[in-house]
Amino acid sequence: MTDGPRQDGTRGATVEDVVLNANTAFYNAFEAGDLDLMAAVWLPEPDPVCIHPGNAAISGYAEMMRAWAMIFANTPYIQFFLTDVQVRVDEDVAYVTCTENVLSSGEGAPEDGFAGGKALATNVFRRTSSGWRLWIHHASPVLSSGGRQEEAE
Repeated sequence: MTDGPRQDGTRGATVEDVVLNANTAFYNAFEAGDLDLMAAVWLPEPDPVCIHPGNAAISGYAEMMRAWAMIFANTPYIQFFLTDVQVRVDEDVAYVTCTENVLSSGEGAPEDGFAGGKALATNVFRRTSSGWRLWIHHASPVLSSGGRQEEAE
């Protein structure tokens, strides 16, 4: 499905491409540690939800922005390598699933070093008059690899 001319300059891009660009904007804001960029990605209403690996859900735009400010203040470096990216669009709602392969420094990382991790994420977007905005982010940690399930396959 291809859209005609769009206000966001994505003429000829598929709706899936536009949603994937919104997904990329989320991870770019996260990597940059930029609260203004992060605020621009999220849908303020109805109550957005963010669940980081191993943490409770954060509901509501103001609460979430406070949480992002704390994350950015305590994360000197983070980089995402996304794999297994899938997108689904259903009218005004879309979701992206992916594996977040994360490299970071700061809390939990060895002194003067980096820590790596992996999470499975679902990012749900809603179409608005200003484009696709993130409504729900849920990332679940991948606790181990090479388990019996993988060995059997």
